[in-house]
Amino acid sequence: MSQTITADRKWWSGGKSPFNVEYGKLMMWYFLMSDAFTFGAFLIAYGTIRFSSNSWPDPNAVFRTFPGVEGNMPIPLAFVSLMTFILIMSSVTMVLAVGAGHANDKRKVLIYMGWTILGGIAFLSCQAWEWTHLHGEGAWWGRNPFMNIDGSQSSTNFTNFFFTITGFHGFHVFSGVIINIIMFIMTWQGVFERRGHYNMIEKAGLYWHFVDLVWVFVFTCFYLF
Repeated sequence: MSQTITADRKWWSGGKSPFNVEYGKLMMWYFLMSDAFTFGAFLIAYGTIRFSSNSWPDPNAVFRTFPGVEGNMPIPLAFVSLMTFILIMSSVTMVLAVGAGHANDKRKVLIYMGWTILGGIAFLSCQAWEWTHLHGEGAWWGRNPFMNIDGSQSSTNFTNFFFTITGFHGFHVFSGVIINIIMFIMTWQGVFERRGHYNMIEKAGLYWHFVDLVWVFVFTCFYLF
């Protein structure tokens, strides 16, 4: 019995799970699974309302503007496509940062983490512009100025779900940017270099990839259907 307890203590102090996965990484996976259930519940609720409605606003008519385009010439879904491209590229740079961490290359970790942070800030800036523009057109929680695709008056379900779900996702992106900034500072100060590993960068990467993956579903649900 005492040998079993001793072995358990060694496992715990070593930071390894029973599945031979680093304990912190396992906890991150648990958190991401629980967060996925929350996003899933939001999107399932949206899909239920969306496909039980007789008609719905046309995304090509709602998301048709692009900053700086003279006269707001309609360019359907161009701006959100740019947002998606920025977020995907930030995921690529995060992969490169994790790879640099495995190689114990501090300089490259700093470079790629810097680009990832800039990508996250750029995405949030784009989302802020989109929200501001939609609010200027009269859209907000409880207000929906957009007609249904068949010309009938639409309900506020569209805007309520849009601002709630994209806002919830935006909060996750903001949280990810803060986490990445902390990781950048710790890398700059040589914390991971002294530890001899960059496992924290990999954990931050898991969170960032999750945020990017969720955006694919949000983009599909709101902007394509």
